[in-house]
Amino acid sequence: MTFLELLLLSVGLSMDAFAVSICKGLAMRRATLRAGMTCGIWFGGFQALMPLIGFYLGMLFADLIQAIDHWVAFILLGLIGANMLKEGFSQKSDGETDSKGADMSMKTMFLLAIATSIDALAVGISLAMAGNVDIWTAIAMIGIFTCFFCTAGVKIGNVFGNRFEDSAQIAGGIILILLGVKILLEHLGYLG
Repeated sequence: MTFLELLLLSVGLSMDAFAVSICKGLAMRRATLRAGMTCGIWFGGFQALMPLIGFYLGMLFADLIQAIDHWVAFILLGLIGANMLKEGFSQKSDGETDSKGADMSMKTMFLLAIATSIDALAVGISLAMAGNVDIWTAIAMIGIFTCFFCTAGVKIGNVFGNRFEDSAQIAGGIILILLGVKILLEHLGYLG
């Protein structure tokens, strides 16, 4: 695999996590570097870990992974997005929307990291089948690009979230649900 192919693969794999990071930033009152790096490390780490796991599992579980990966991502993103929508529409007693979508807890970040990196597991299996891939270079590039994009995504989302504070959390929930639907439809063969 050439450097350009690895670069394109890295950028492509990072886009789901980038979109979720934008949603996180949308829900925050103030995006800090720490919040951006938290997203970057969680998502970058899992985007690097999953292809490594997939690479070493190889063909052993290929059929099982490809059969359910899109359903797992769809369900996780759908549930998290629905929760953001629910919180966005509900009002606190002081009239402000709850910032549940900005939740950076270990549980929330773990679920989001899994949901956005399941497709990377299948990519790892594909890399194993390709045979001429330096897996360590591939996972380093995937992890670094994802970390960078997600750190920036939190800030980008926050800029728009502060301008459109009332509907930011609702938009974030809708984006997560649509992202889950997109992953499902792609794997079912309805989208390119």
